[in-house]
Amino acid sequence: MKQILLVEDDEIMRITVHDRLLREKWQVDTAVNGRMAMNLLEQKHYHLILSDIRMPGMNGMDLLDRAQRHSPLIDIFMMTAYGSVEDAIACLRHGAADYILKPFEMDDLIIRINRIFEMQSVRARCASLEDRCRQEHQEIIGSSGAIRKIFALIDQIGPTDSTVLINGESGTGKELAANALHRVSRRADKPYIRINCAAIPEGLLESEFFGHEKGAFTGAHAKKLGRFELADGGTLLLDEIGDLPLGLQSKLLRVIEEGECERLGGTRTIKVDVRLLCATAKDLKKEVEGGRFRQDLLYRLSVIPLHMPPLRERVEDIPMLVNHFLAGFSQKRGMGLTLSPEALQCLLNYDFPGNVRELKNIIERVSVLSPGPVITLDDLPSDLRVQPQPVYGPAILLSEALACTEKHCILSALAHSGGNRTRTADCLGISRKNLWEKMKLHAIEY
Repeated sequence: MKQILLVEDDEIMRITVHDRLLREKWQVDTAVNGRMAMNLLEQKHYHLILSDIRMPGMNGMDLLDRAQRHSPLIDIFMMTAYGSVEDAIACLRHGAADYILKPFEMDDLIIRINRIFEMQSVRARCASLEDRCRQEHQEIIGSSGAIRKIFALIDQIGPTDSTVLINGESGTGKELAANALHRVSRRADKPYIRINCAAIPEGLLESEFFGHEKGAFTGAHAKKLGRFELADGGTLLLDEIGDLPLGLQSKLLRVIEEGECERLGGTRTIKVDVRLLCATAKDLKKEVEGGRFRQDLLYRLSVIPLHMPPLRERVEDIPMLVNHFLAGFSQKRGMGLTLSPEALQCLLNYDFPGNVRELKNIIERVSVLSPGPVITLDDLPSDLRVQPQPVYGPAILLSEALACTEKHCILSALAHSGGNRTRTADCLGISRKNLWEKMKLHAIEY
């Protein structure tokens, strides 16, 4: 909710404007002079100051100067009954957002205030876009049963404001899932801010989260907005949340529960409306047992859990991922690159402990080192070409081993035939109908 500070010494005018602003569902505080306004400004965060110019004691121009020194990013809208072109120019030169002459139409005032709030949203979105443009726009690639479940869950929970905890091994695409959740949310046109909790030194994390006031610590030469303020109205992704220090976890819990925070070195409470997404490769339940993560915070973060499957659980997506990565690296190299059936078979046999990120790195490496447009088995890293045979212990059932082998054979034949089901069935010595039934049984999407 937008918060406005109305400064007006005329009681009738103050009550009239105050009541009209309340009808717009804005939160409004009033002051009768500049000194009272400054006292309120030191206690609370406001999106806009709407002030008369001529008042007893501290006038509007003095308030404009002092308020801007105190809160450089605040917008100030000046009103006067004794206006002239010179007064308007003076106000705008001193940093006022707008200027209006009394008497004025209330609808005109509301239109101008809405325009100021729209510009504030634009500034916040620009900061968000700068952050988003630092990374290449990517989407989750795949059509396997496991990935289709992820797509369905994203479509279901994306439009809500519920907090989502995305977990999974490193390289499974947790950040891509967060991006997709924001894109299908009702906040898609609002700021989307990301912060990696493991990439920022512990001493700077609080400032990154909540911002700081000028002089809050050595080196704080200017006020800085925190990620929560920048994400107001939109979405905030806390990546690697499992690495968040315990001391900051309690402050994060307060923001989640109360929807407000304070800048480092500040005394004013700042209201924030943020949809929170969190991602981690750690088992947070084990972190709680080890005393490294607060249990109450875990409960608040895991309102809706979303687990990203490892690549070894969706092997059928490997050909699609390979083609996607090859298309991108082909453009960079200026050559149409393809993967030989033997090389693709080798990738299908590999376990990929680094998941999709490892696959992408492998494709990038071979696309650079391959002497020709066709990437062969010999072009792949040597550790991929020498793979251990699966060892079946006494606990595995014969039916499970046979099913695993059958699925592997079907995937290999599909890769060799380029996905053509008729040729795949011929390679396997079965009918096309039988192949379709087995693909359905093993949940193979190709």
